[in-house]
Amino acid sequence: MSMNTYGPEGSRITRADNHAYISSLDGLRRALEQQVILEAPAILCDHAFDLHVSLCAGVSGLMARDEVQYTTDAEPTKDIAILTRVGKPVCFKVVGFSEDASGQTIAHLSRREAQRECVLSYIDTLIPGDIIPAKITHIENFGAFVDIGCGIISLLSIDSISVSRISHPSVRFSVGDTIYSVVKTIDERGRMYVSARELLGSWEENAARFSEGETVKGIIRSVESYGVFVELAPNLAGLAESRSGVHAGQSCAVYIKSIIPEKMKIKLIIIDAQDAKTIPEPLTYFIDTEHVRHMDAWTYSPACCPRVIGSVFQ
Repeated sequence: MSMNTYGPEGSRITRADNHAYISSLDGLRRALEQQVILEAPAILCDHAFDLHVSLCAGVSGLMARDEVQYTTDAEPTKDIAILTRVGKPVCFKVVGFSEDASGQTIAHLSRREAQRECVLSYIDTLIPGDIIPAKITHIENFGAFVDIGCGIISLLSIDSISVSRISHPSVRFSVGDTIYSVVKTIDERGRMYVSARELLGSWEENAARFSEGETVKGIIRSVESYGVFVELAPNLAGLAESRSGVHAGQSCAVYIKSIIPEKMKIKLIIIDAQDAKTIPEPLTYFIDTEHVRHMDAWTYSPACCPRVIGSVFQ
């Protein structure tokens, strides 16, 4: 996945230019002069809630508590926001140097300044419909939190993950996954919300991968009194005839009985179902995410279907 200048945290740490800056005191001094954003792993949070960052030999990286996170309000950074950085890459700018009592060089670092630049130069320029990379940082019942640049967090709500309904975001994602998303809305406080389903294809694009008479794999997503919903792809589900003994989460083999575009329906028959750990497959994007950076609108429904499902970005 290609990253922009202000990609999610962790996207810089293996880059040659990043290594060149953090591998020597001279490199860190150049970083101070040029005010570049770097990354290195946070290795310790001390009793004062200052973060210690692993740099080159002979230089200790120190990020004061107040420099850990950029906020647009006066609220102090929460302790948990600092503690959870330990063991992970953190972005930062070098803001100065000093020496401790033993003569050890201390590089003073600011994640807050790196995030401030990211917000002003990148995030504040985004509008609904922009397609951006993101990284899953935390999963809750209601959705997934994603890093959209330098540790700035956005919410991907569960209903925006895919058209196929899921019981929990963990059936689609794992923490650390890198994905593409589309800017959904920006509220009056500047908080950004993103979506993913618009990048996963329309009903017709997904249905074109299947044919009547085929037996294919699926995942049972819900069992209702009138039938069983089976996911064939993240943006495509079909309804199977009722079958006793099956439950949500099972993998299954289904026979495709019919595909009906005008009703946006796929009728299925469950051949077999089993309890097997289903590992989320890599998402298939139906848009060239390497080159297409914006969409004004998206229509999921076939043109022949009177029911319209889609998104308009304003």
